[in-house]
Amino acid sequence: MKTISNIDFKNKRALIRVDFNVPLNEDNKITDNTRIKAAVPTIKLILEKGGSVVLMSHLGRPKGGYEEKFSLKHITSELEKLIGRDVKFLGDCIGEDALNYTKNLKSGEVVLLENLRFYSEEKSGDSEFAQKLSNHGDIYINDAFGTAHRAHASTAVIAENFPNDKYFGLLLEKEIKNIDVLLHTPKPPTTAIIGGAKVSSKITIIEKLMDSVDQIIIGGGMAYTFIKAQGGQVGDSLVEDDYLETAKKVLEMAEQKKVKIHLPSDTIIADKFANDANAKSCDINEIPEGWMGLDIGTESIHNFNTVIQSSKTILWNGPMGVFEMENFMQGTVAVANSLVNATSNGAFTLIGGGDSVAAINLLNLADQVSYVSTGGGAMLEYLEGKELPGIQSINN
Repeated sequence: MKTISNIDFKNKRALIRVDFNVPLNEDNKITDNTRIKAAVPTIKLILEKGGSVVLMSHLGRPKGGYEEKFSLKHITSELEKLIGRDVKFLGDCIGEDALNYTKNLKSGEVVLLENLRFYSEEKSGDSEFAQKLSNHGDIYINDAFGTAHRAHASTAVIAENFPNDKYFGLLLEKEIKNIDVLLHTPKPPTTAIIGGAKVSSKITIIEKLMDSVDQIIIGGGMAYTFIKAQGGQVGDSLVEDDYLETAKKVLEMAEQKKVKIHLPSDTIIADKFANDANAKSCDINEIPEGWMGLDIGTESIHNFNTVIQSSKTILWNGPMGVFEMENFMQGTVAVANSLVNATSNGAFTLIGGGDSVAAINLLNLADQVSYVSTGGGAMLEYLEGKELPGIQSINN
């Protein structure tokens, strides 16, 4: 793996693709700095080795051209606080002034370029745009796992301009090594906990994981499609009727591959999709009309906990219910706590996917599991065995 650990950065400009796509509130204040913190070790290592740093990232989904709310200037003060030094913000990423500024960087200086996606050429993977960006550095480093599955100008195409000077940052290196534990060197029994709203978005990963796990726990909204596929009554719960046959095939495949599928046995149901809804517990196969399942019940929590505690390698992707609502977050909280217990007993626990990460951070448990991935979509595609452009471009 081409890593930065043994590279001499003295008087060199390191151009780093980071993932500073962080949530901002209405006052443009950062509400979760996890992704910025994740980039700090790479930045600090380069500065310690006598280099200078030019950072580039996207933020949000601008519709075309500059949008003040998506400016990376809102990130600058938090970044300065985390790395303990001044950061020069440049109001463009390929303009002449920006290029002239980075041309003469001194050792120890840090520069943050403006949002790459203010240019449509970033997402289209334009080679000329990538070439202009490449002028900001002597060495290219990709440390943005969250966008490694995108063939964008700054994540993949740009690497062509650094044939002998392209590397993985410390974060990307850590991401690959930790996900590879699950894929290549898991200690059995291995369990995947897959939740979230829809079967359609997780079907490929479930099928792929059957080659590397012993059991799969299925929760969240997607569980009701599996229950209905088996003839259960699910009331007004979220169901993808187009995927009922797919769900049946998944269960058959699991049987053939001797992978045990664990579905919830009970559920917390509500008479409307709201935190203040009337709620009660019932058998997941017997949800009355007019009611919908919004969380797993106490029996399911107990059963899933038993499976988790007996596992040695565990992946968690997706919540067990509508955890954003306080009255329907118990299942997700229970799984998070169960993973913490399993970790303290020696299991390897990998958390990935936006909602799972949000849940583990909300509960302040991120430092009590083995690894929390910064890339939801990228992690799933890597687990599915797909070649990620951001990784492939460094390895080529």
